[in-house]
Amino acid sequence: MPLSTPSNRSLFHTRSVKCQGYKREDGLWDIEGHMTDVKAYDMPHPDTSDKTLKANQALHDMWLRITVDMDLVIHDAEAAMDSTPFEYCPQITPAYKQLIGLQIKGGFTKQVKALLGGINGCTHLIELLGPMATTAFQTTHQIRRQTQDWTETGPVPQIMDTCHSWSRSGPVVKRKWPHFFASDAENDS
Repeated sequence: MPLSTPSNRSLFHTRSVKCQGYKREDGLWDIEGHMTDVKAYDMPHPDTSDKTLKANQALHDMWLRITVDMDLVIHDAEAAMDSTPFEYCPQITPAYKQLIGLQIKGGFTKQVKALLGGINGCTHLIELLGPMATTAFQTTHQIRRQTQDWTETGPVPQIMDTCHSWSRSGPVVKRKWPHFFASDAENDS
């Protein structure tokens, strides 16, 4: 484990997130996210006092699939909930069709929260969209890299300025794409 050794402790909660990207025969890409929350102890079921949620039984077991093109525009979306704290929760899954037409790019999270935030969606599915967006980018990146013009005359790659390493004024960009490199002084002007 790369983290420091903690003091004695007991596991209480595990959230698992798994995202996978699939290339489809029709040229689109399916990005699937699956999120579970489990407690390490028995607890009263949140929806009814006469039931117990057993240790390691899923409190949340939720799925979301988005179908994107090479520009990361969403063509379809489907949500499903196998385990939820309340029977009422799965009624919101059709709302995720509102993702259709959005593009995964800067501002995506803000758009998602405007459409599906608060009472218009599910907090957990919105949280799942973050790693799914990254998975969409990672799934399609090599193909986009091979097919898009990232030369001096082409557009700036989407990855530019998305993190510390991909800063236009950093050593990675200077080495890989010197034609996109800009010193801090150039970025400030």
